Amino acid sequence: MTPKTTSAPALPRLAWRNIWRHRRRTWLLVLVVAYATITTILFWGVQDGFAQSVQVGNARFLSAPALITTPQYFEDPDPEQGLPSLDFLPRVEAQPGVKAAAPRLEFPALIRSAYTADAVRARGVDPLLEAKVSNLPGAIAQGRMLEQPGEVVLGQQLAERLDARLGERVVLDTSALAGPQALGLQVVGLVKSGIAPVDRGTVLVHIQDARVLTGLQTATGVALDVTRGQEARIAEALQPVLPENLRAYDLTQLLGGLSSAIGTKQSSTFLIGMIFSLFAALAVTSTVLVSVLERTREFGMMGAVGMTPPRLAAMVTLETVFATSLGWALGLVLGYALNYWMATQNVLGPVFASYGAAWEILGIGGEIYTAQSPLYALYAALTIALAALFSILIPARRVLALNPAEAMRTE
Repeated sequence: MTPKTTSAPALPRLAWRNIWRHRRRTWLLVLVVAYATITTILFWGVQDGFAQSVQVGNARFLSAPALITTPQYFEDPDPEQGLPSLDFLPRVEAQPGVKAAAPRLEFPALIRSAYTADAVRARGVDPLLEAKVSNLPGAIAQGRMLEQPGEVVLGQQLAERLDARLGERVVLDTSALAGPQALGLQVVGLVKSGIAPVDRGTVLVHIQDARVLTGLQTATGVALDVTRGQEARIAEALQPVLPENLRAYDLTQLLGGLSSAIGTKQSSTFLIGMIFSLFAALAVTSTVLVSVLERTREFGMMGAVGMTPPRLAAMVTLETVFATSLGWALGLVLGYALNYWMATQNVLGPVFASYGAAWEILGIGGEIYTAQSPLYALYAALTIALAALFSILIPARRVLALNPAEAMRTE
C-alpha cells in the first residue's frame, strides 16, 4: 500500500510501523515521556506527602493522629465530661488501620516550683503506650521518659520559667471531682521539640497520678496511631464500633486552624505544579520537533508520491500519541513504584533533618513520607496531553508547510 492510497483506518497502522522503524528515536521519546511522568508523580507525591508529614508530626506532638472522646469534652475539655468507660478499647484496637491506642487523661492544673507557679494543661499517660501515639517521648532532650507514678516530664521552656531542674520536685494543684488536690512530683525529663506550644506547655504525668488528681477513673480520651494519610477514613470507620456517646476525631479536626493553614499553603503549590508540567511538556515537544526535523527528507519523499501534508501531519501526531502513551505507561509503573518506596520508607526524613532547626520547628519529627494518589496519573496524563498539543501546534504545523521538492534536497 503506497502512501497515496493510504486510507484513514490504515494511517494508525502506518504510524505504528513507523515508530518501530526508528527504534532509537522512538525509545528516546518514550524515555523522555517516562521521565516527565515519573517526575510529575514524584513532584505531587512529595508535595502532598510533605504537607501530610507536617500535619501528622504536629498532631503527634500536640494531640494524636486520631482521638476518641465525647463530643462534650471535645467542645469543653473539662475532665468531668471524659469517657464513662474504656470497655470499647479492645474493639477499637482490632479495627483495620489502627496501629495503637493509648488512654489519656488531660486536666488543667497549677504547677508550682520552689520559686514560682504557672497555669498549665497536664496530660496523664501510660508511659509504655504513649510512645506509640506521640512524638513527645522521642523529643526528651534531657533526662528520660516517665517510668512510674510520682514523676513528671516538662517542656524545656516551662522548666526554665519555673527554674526547675532534673531531680527537683514540683507540685501540681488541681480542682478534682472530690475537691482540691495536690501532688508532689519529681522532674525526670525535659522536652525540646522546637515547637513553641510544646516546649512552653508540656506536662506529662503518669495516668495513675492523673486519676488521683482528678478523681476520674477512666480517661478523657483515647489517642490512636492509624495508617498515615487514612486518618479521616479510619476515624469515620470506627464510629459503628463506638458507644453512641463517643466520637472519633481525625487530625484535621484536632489541629483546627493549624490544619487549615497547612492546607492553604499546600494549595499555593498548585501553580508551581502547573509550571513544572509546562516545562515537562516542552521537553517532550522539543524531542518530537527534533524527530520531525531529522525526517524532513523522508517526509519529502512521502509527499512526492502523493501523501498530502494533512495526512503527514496526522501521521506525525499519531506517532507522537503512540510513543507518548508507551512512555506514560512506563512512567506510571516506575513512578508509582518509586513513590510507593518513598511513601513506606523514611528516605526523605534524614535528608531534610540535615537542615537542622528550621525543619524541627515544623514539627515533622524527622519523618517525611511521600503521598500516594490515583490523581497523580491524571496530572501526568494532562502533562503528556499538553505535550501532544504542542506537538500538533509546532512539529505538525511544520509538516503541513512542507514543500516535497525542497524537503527531498534536505540532507
